[in-house]
Amino acid sequence: MVTNDVYTREDAAFLLRHAVLPPERIQAVETGACPHTAIRDDISANLEAVEDLEDTVGPLDLILVESGGDNLTATFSRGLADAQIFVIDVAGGDDVPRKGGPGVTTSDLLVINKTDLAPYVGSDLGRMAHDAAQQRGPLPVAFTSLTSEEGVGPVADWVRARLAAWTA
Repeated sequence: MVTNDVYTREDAAFLLRHAVLPPERIQAVETGACPHTAIRDDISANLEAVEDLEDTVGPLDLILVESGGDNLTATFSRGLADAQIFVIDVAGGDDVPRKGGPGVTTSDLLVINKTDLAPYVGSDLGRMAHDAAQQRGPLPVAFTSLTSEEGVGPVADWVRARLAAWTA
């Protein structure tokens, strides 16, 4: 896992505190600028972090490169990522899918997260599903909530299917 922050290693520290992965499998990139630049324009810091990961733990089947924030124009360079998962949450408003942007319209998987919050923030999940389908056409959309029994199952299933296709 490679995380991207401007001047800190907070995302990596969070993953380490919660033991999401063994420490040697987490790399932090301090971009010094907008993290989206480091995933789209100058990907060298992320490519170096990926190489360091593989030097440390050996060849990897799956590497996640994270870039957080609320930038709807965030896209990953195809030189850095084979597949992009773009995550929005319902607290951002049910108009986000309708607004589009490259993350919403072209990512390989759009995840609409925190669906359990919809009634509390006034977001209409049906509207979000409709608008996402209008913007994305046949590209998949997954609705998730860590508080539900399904959790991130749809995302994990999608990742497993992609890995199986790549290795086949």
